[in-house]
Amino acid sequence: MTFDLQLKGQRALVTGGTKGLGAALVKSLKDAGVHVMTTARSAPEKPLEGVSYVQTDLTTAQGVQELARAVTERWGGVDILINSLGGSSAPAGGFAALDDAVWLDELNLNLMSAVRLDRALLPAMLAKRAGVVLHVTSIQRVLPLPESTTAYAAAKGALSTYSKSLSKEVTPKGVRVLRVSPGWIETEASASFAERMAAHAGTDYEGGKKIVMDWLGGIPVGRPAKPHEVADLITFLVSPRAASVSGSEHVIDGGTVPTV
Repeated sequence: MTFDLQLKGQRALVTGGTKGLGAALVKSLKDAGVHVMTTARSAPEKPLEGVSYVQTDLTTAQGVQELARAVTERWGGVDILINSLGGSSAPAGGFAALDDAVWLDELNLNLMSAVRLDRALLPAMLAKRAGVVLHVTSIQRVLPLPESTTAYAAAKGALSTYSKSLSKEVTPKGVRVLRVSPGWIETEASASFAERMAAHAGTDYEGGKKIVMDWLGGIPVGRPAKPHEVADLITFLVSPRAASVSGSEHVIDGGTVPTV
């Protein structure tokens, strides 16, 4: 028996879709029969056949406008909008290392890119009283690491609060708004980070992963999530199979967050 997600023919925009979770999302949606458009600052080395790519910088208002214009010209709008773009380039060193420029960079990447894109594309969804918006947040919003993730965690916390408010406003008008909150995902970037930690500690990659997991207080399932695992959850949530789900945040962290 197959579990049809009823997504065939839908139009989905995925931000940050050339690496890590975003790339896994693009593949998962495409495999489900979705027409997918994605974006990143640089073109992918191995583009997927049938996927539309828009090269732009969503940390700027101009970049968001360029993407919204591309969506409107090619498709007239989207049925599914997944804001998966995110990350951090903040230096270590706690609060004192974070000047205004760092704070603005973190907010533009992790919060304002989603806010601006929603503002550009939601009106068309509301006009037809149908659509799904999903924001990828992070367990860091409830489990920040003061040494290095204060600004990132604060931005993701703001994204989560914004998402809840947006859901209360637009769900009665036909547009579902959801959040998925991942823990540590074993992406290319996080693998490179674990390798750097391993080299610094004089151990191998598995030892580097253990160092990161220890920083998080442990991951009960014993490993980080795979990108496709998070992508599969998101693909289900944006599908008609989850039509009664809105306004909620879905944690996928292997049990990392120790509280209720």
